[in-house]
Amino acid sequence: MAKATIDLIINADDYGYYPCVSKGILEAAKAGALTATGILANSSDLATQLQWLKGFESLDVGVHLNLTCRQPLTKGMAEKLEHCKGQFPNAYAMSGLLLTGRISLADVKAEWRAQIETCQSQKLRFLNSHEHIHMLPVLFPLVLELAQDYGIEHVRLTQAEWLAPFGVSALIRNSLMQTMHVINQRHLKIKTPLFLGLSRSGKLDYDYLTTIFPKLKSGQCYELMCHPGHFDPAEISDARLLAYHDWEAELALLQSPEVNDLYEQFGIRLSPYPL
Repeated sequence: MAKATIDLIINADDYGYYPCVSKGILEAAKAGALTATGILANSSDLATQLQWLKGFESLDVGVHLNLTCRQPLTKGMAEKLEHCKGQFPNAYAMSGLLLTGRISLADVKAEWRAQIETCQSQKLRFLNSHEHIHMLPVLFPLVLELAQDYGIEHVRLTQAEWLAPFGVSALIRNSLMQTMHVINQRHLKIKTPLFLGLSRSGKLDYDYLTTIFPKLKSGQCYELMCHPGHFDPAEISDARLLAYHDWEAELALLQSPEVNDLYEQFGIRLSPYPL
């Protein structure tokens, strides 16, 4: 009997973030190096970038729900963020606003509905979120509710990766994510792809893949988060983003012969989301 393959969803976050990033994602998709991408729906020129997805019917598309970057789509959320000049704050600040009730679940629900509906020209297969904010236990049931309302089959269940070496910040992040994973897993009614890539978020590299691939189990489905893209300094100048991402390196990695050799070596089949 032939050994079962390992199904691997290669999912690029941040489609729509910047035109150059979206163009890189589509380049990887055209090369067969990606199987999915999540749309950041509150981008100013999103309508144009949604048009670019025509002809990529085999690419699974979802919504990369956002509460931590740029302007909200709804007036109610913008009013709640007047102290932030109408912009989403960082993930820590937004978590504080949510946990203290200054931003309500109703505010988030309206905003995320608007983000999903902005992307309704696409067949939406999954939901996840920018900086994994949907993993907050107060928000995860809401995401599942929205997925059901819109007939979206899959919700990302982010999980920690305990890969050495890691410092204090990684230890804190992993501890928090592991706790949220355990709490949120109880709400899931369907099996979800096992999540990979948290420890190399923004800077996926070959060494990570050679470390993680031998641990994958045949017959299982996994989702590898990645952030490929092109970099255009005329579009991206934020120093924090530049420190966190290496879009070009990830784009080159995913299309490299060396990575294709790894897929063959470990019996990995690039896969869409399961039906």
